[in-house]
Amino acid sequence: MERKTFITLILSAVFSSSACVPRQYHFVNKKLTWTEAQRNCREDYTDLATINNKNDIEELLKSVNDDQIQHVWIGLQKTVSYKWKWSLGDPAFYTGNNSQYRNWVQGKPNGDGDCSNMNPGEWNDNTCANILPFICYSDSSKGYIPVHQNMTWRDAQNYCRKYHTDLVSVRNQTENQQIEKIRNDAHITDGVWIGLFRDSWEWSDQSDSSFRNWMTNKPDNYGGNENCAVVGVKSDHGQWDDWECDIKTQFVCHEDKLVLVKQNLSWNEALKYCRENHVDLVSVHSEQIQRRVMNVARKAFTAEVWLGLRHSCTLGIWFWVNGEILCYQNWAAGHGTGVENCSDAVRVGAVQSGGDQRWVSLPQTDKLNFICTSYGE
Repeated sequence: MERKTFITLILSAVFSSSACVPRQYHFVNKKLTWTEAQRNCREDYTDLATINNKNDIEELLKSVNDDQIQHVWIGLQKTVSYKWKWSLGDPAFYTGNNSQYRNWVQGKPNGDGDCSNMNPGEWNDNTCANILPFICYSDSSKGYIPVHQNMTWRDAQNYCRKYHTDLVSVRNQTENQQIEKIRNDAHITDGVWIGLFRDSWEWSDQSDSSFRNWMTNKPDNYGGNENCAVVGVKSDHGQWDDWECDIKTQFVCHEDKLVLVKQNLSWNEALKYCRENHVDLVSVHSEQIQRRVMNVARKAFTAEVWLGLRHSCTLGIWFWVNGEILCYQNWAAGHGTGVENCSDAVRVGAVQSGGDQRWVSLPQTDKLNFICTSYGE
């Protein structure tokens, strides 16, 4: 019976055109002010576009299907709130409140600048135009890379994004000590740039993303009233500029395609609900999608949230309901090992809504909130 169920799921995925993509961008070829564009996006989609990382920029640019378009509004707007944020701005990189970890020197920050450096192990606010060595973070190796070249904070950010992932974020005391050791071992005697910066820009959908991709010397608030952001589509290829909000131009909306359902259902009931009302239970085949899933799962009412993940004792594998065999993995300790998976109850997968938000193996009869994907053909 289990083998038949597995084969049925595989076949249904093979003949389905649904995609497991958590967000979709929609280009709107109408010239509106920023506020008008925001209203239009909220009526027809989710909101003006939010951008979490470089991959999002590429997807947004692909959505603009008119070669004559030069700039489009996105959902970034200047506010009266002036906060310290991390250059690596994807909210899912952080768990709990660790994006708020700080290790300032006593008496800092004191308004010396909008960028931060570490020396020795404690942080200073500094003028972003100063030149210092810096430390990058690599998402692929989960490692820190010291760079001995002296650059401004913005140039250091560009370097890290080109060759690695971003300027380093420091999420806790352990990471702070690791990065300080790397600075010492690299014999860097000066302070090093880290990824902490300060600005007053916020996203229309209230996203926590602190990712920024400004053009050189932008934002400059030319004329004193440039409070909204555009993306340069052609010559600037995804870099951002600040404009006056009452200028009329085309815009890009985003539509979130991960839907948290706050009903307590069994895994089979959740699968049926998603297929009847959306497309499917969510499948997670990359770290990028896992981060979006984490953002959604945090809002759940249950400690775990169903994913479209199921174990086959007959075949000895975990697989996704979209037909993919499990490659990317994010298991909590003691889960997903196969040892606990072949009891009388069929085991299925869920993501924790709190903590590190790892995956856990549970009986399919448990009653949980769940995440659907609503991407169709």
